[in-house]
Amino acid sequence: MFETVMQALLEGFFQTLHIFILTLLGALPIGLIIAFGSMSKFKPLRYLVRTIVWVVRGTPLMLQLIAIYYGPGLIFDNNFWGQGNEGRFIAVIVAFILNYACYFSEIYRGGIESIPKGQYEAGQVLGMTKPQIFFKIVLMQVVKRIIPPMSNEIITLVKDTSLSRVIAVYEIIWAGQAYIKSDGIIWPLFFTGVFYLVFNGLLTLLFGFIEKKLNYYRG
Repeated sequence: MFETVMQALLEGFFQTLHIFILTLLGALPIGLIIAFGSMSKFKPLRYLVRTIVWVVRGTPLMLQLIAIYYGPGLIFDNNFWGQGNEGRFIAVIVAFILNYACYFSEIYRGGIESIPKGQYEAGQVLGMTKPQIFFKIVLMQVVKRIIPPMSNEIITLVKDTSLSRVIAVYEIIWAGQAYIKSDGIIWPLFFTGVFYLVFNGLLTLLFGFIEKKLNYYRG
């Protein structure tokens, strides 16, 4: 029985890991693009981007999952995500990327705006272009400053993946919960906490290591 449960939990964990990795791959770069949009000198773009970020950050992720998956079918009479497990999984990834890209964008924006203007001016005096100033002077200082809040959001993402079961996407909590209905046992559900604790513990160690490596860039 134990081996069967562990196999089911591992399958659920790998699906959780899949959601986690794809979300980071999409949300980290898109979040930076959104951050630049929210700092744009073109006011209509800045206000539009900040409004989208405000809406996404101000509403529950669970509601966003439901709206993104069921919304197209209800509004356009066409669920363009596709049918079955694949369609639900795509909708989950889109919802998670949108949500976390908006959160990451605010962290990026705070980090970029925290760099003293004197450093930009110094780069200009040296004849550097704006992209050169950003990538050669500013970027690593920004990374150093955003690691703590970014690590918190990424650890939250690990736990938020459990919300994907709202639209029937199989993950580790679903795997554990299934045994309550099928066998009347609850320990597999609580055992899922071990997976989360171990995974988040490894992430905490990783971010601590990165932060120490970046101590050189104190800004």
